[in-house]
Amino acid sequence: MTFRFTTAGESHGRGLVAILEGMPAGLPVSAERINAELKRRMGGYGRGARMKIESDQIEWLAGVRAGETLGSPIAMLIWNRDWEHWQDVMAPEADAPAGGGERRRQVTRPRPGHADLAGTLKYDRQDARDILERASARETAARVACGAVCKLLLEQFGIEVGSYVVELGGVKAGGGAQHAASLPIPSALNTAADASPVRCLDPEAEREMIARIDAAKAAGDTLGGVVEVVALGLPVGLGSHVSWDRKLDGRLAQALMSIPAVKGVELGLGFEAARRKGSEVHDEILPGLARATNRAGGTEGGMTTGEPLVLRVAMKPISTLMSPLRTVDLKTGAPAQAQSERSDVTAVPAMGVIAEAMVALMLAQAMLEKFGGDALSELQRNVAGYLAQVRAHTPKGAAS
Repeated sequence: MTFRFTTAGESHGRGLVAILEGMPAGLPVSAERINAELKRRMGGYGRGARMKIESDQIEWLAGVRAGETLGSPIAMLIWNRDWEHWQDVMAPEADAPAGGGERRRQVTRPRPGHADLAGTLKYDRQDARDILERASARETAARVACGAVCKLLLEQFGIEVGSYVVELGGVKAGGGAQHAASLPIPSALNTAADASPVRCLDPEAEREMIARIDAAKAAGDTLGGVVEVVALGLPVGLGSHVSWDRKLDGRLAQALMSIPAVKGVELGLGFEAARRKGSEVHDEILPGLARATNRAGGTEGGMTTGEPLVLRVAMKPISTLMSPLRTVDLKTGAPAQAQSERSDVTAVPAMGVIAEAMVALMLAQAMLEKFGGDALSELQRNVAGYLAQVRAHTPKGAAS
């Protein structure tokens, strides 16, 4: 079965389209569950005015009937409410604007850190808006919609994906004394995280994060941070060691690095593992084939171990600054201040929700690769048979 997804749409265009192909037939789905994930993406202290305008909800276009998937491609539409203010700017027609002249809101002063300059040169454009509209993180709303469907599939097998902020603006939750891969993972993770304005589980760190967001806003600056994504209930053996492009940890890293402004991904101890001795890194195997620790973060050899999957995702500060950096005007070649588009002070809490979606997409793909099945019932039988096979490999007399 082929599993893939794609999105289409620009930040201020009419809307976003999400297409998800390869989901089995018979999976119960609802727009309410998808919309709940979209609402989570829009939250977080430090978001900008755009989140006050939009109220993201999907419309099913294809692939769903009577509350269940059909096995055909699923298509979802998310309208952009801000389109009404941008129709003349983003209109696809070649006609000149009313009264003649150039279209409004052209961007000729590229922002350092954004796709503006490289994209304008690569695609031979005169107006960087042709680049930034698609490069905008607005596109991730469509990814979250696809990921939400995948979460519903994973739930059928007791797999839960959640996230929380562990660092924002230089403030580390828990004081940063221990690496989170060595700490117990909270139960009902998203319920606890979503109760915080910055999706942080440490109240003291939360207060300092909010203070730093306020200070950055007053200074016209932006902040980045780190999110931890956790998947619980995974079976052993998703992914494969046999080829580079089948290793699940590599695919997860690629998926997470594709999120706008993400600059780093760690699995388990990550870079910390390079600083420790082997005896302090590897996870000993206990009777019953469980692990004494989970420093590897849930994978070995490109495959899941059955332990919780633990990833850390680092996001740089957003490129649009209200106190702009230096750039060059592409029309004149003269020094200038970078363009200021409407933006957030930080989107780290929302990035966690997007990262959950990307992890869910990769895990759903790995599940379908491993077990197959055109219908949910067939997939369930295949998973049950495999789990029985794994149990048969557990040494007799071992702890259950």
